[in-house]
Amino acid sequence: MRRAPVALTAALLIAPLLAACGGDDDGPFITVYNAQHEELLEEVAPIFEEETGIEVKLRSGKDLELANQLVQEGDASPADVFLTENSPAMTLVDNAGLFEPIDDETLALVPPQFSPSDKSWLGFIARSTVMVYNTDALSEDELPTSLMDLAQPEWASRVAFSPTGADFQAIVSAVVATQGEEAARSWIQSLADNGTVLENNLVVMKAVNDGEVDAGIIYHYYWYRDQKESGENSDSSQLHFFGDQDPGAFLSVSGAGVLAASDKREDAQAFVEFLAGEEGQQAIADSYALEYPLNPAVSLEPPVKPFSELEPPAIDVSTLNSEVVVQMMQDVGLL
Repeated sequence: MRRAPVALTAALLIAPLLAACGGDDDGPFITVYNAQHEELLEEVAPIFEEETGIEVKLRSGKDLELANQLVQEGDASPADVFLTENSPAMTLVDNAGLFEPIDDETLALVPPQFSPSDKSWLGFIARSTVMVYNTDALSEDELPTSLMDLAQPEWASRVAFSPTGADFQAIVSAVVATQGEEAARSWIQSLADNGTVLENNLVVMKAVNDGEVDAGIIYHYYWYRDQKESGENSDSSQLHFFGDQDPGAFLSVSGAGVLAASDKREDAQAFVEFLAGEEGQQAIADSYALEYPLNPAVSLEPPVKPFSELEPPAIDVSTLNSEVVVQMMQDVGLL
């Protein structure tokens, strides 16, 4: 019996495997470096995929981790879109000149204050800074009027926070932007000396609920999510929303940007447009996330505090500087 040549036999055996493995690349796709919550994109991206036939491939990580990776990769990056939880990471990539401007029609879908003036990226959802407090330890008339008050001696050993994540670092960026570096440094030094450092925002919320500390600094959606699910880690606490443009009312914006080096910029722009458009925003509003949509045509359902009732400070999102904040927090021993 004659044997088939070895090379031909191997090729015949491998061909079906290659077809199976390569199926994902047969159609159009975009690669998204995603620092937003992966669960949210796994709910929203399939809607875009079904409507457009464009597959969304997620590479998920943390804000500054992915931002620094993009800067390191430069024009050789495989990324087509970058999504963040907080805007300082967008500024880092923007300062490296790696974004293509967002289409004007897409920018018009959200209020202009949620995107930088150079149109390099778009804010598509936001989260409000809040103080969560234990209702057995504090009454409403004892709550501070400003986030800056937490540096006062009466709050020593009573406040928890999580400094290592991009969430808290964005809040510190807002303090720098509204109060100046000197005041921000004094404030963060006081928290470093007198506050309780915990692993993440969920742990902060639970510690407050369990009475381990009187209050904590988090974003609004952690508490509302727990209330929606079971209330196990939030039933003994409430949220205090700061007002009057206080830094404690800061809205941290999640950004979406198209990489200029992408060879799929048209599809990437379409994905950003979907995220900011009414359908994408409604999908975000209906998701587990409970973050605020920024398209005025869409809003969260009660009991989440209405977006229209928030009183955030006016901050140019492009000025929120992660490098200054990271250095400041390293100086006081928080990083």
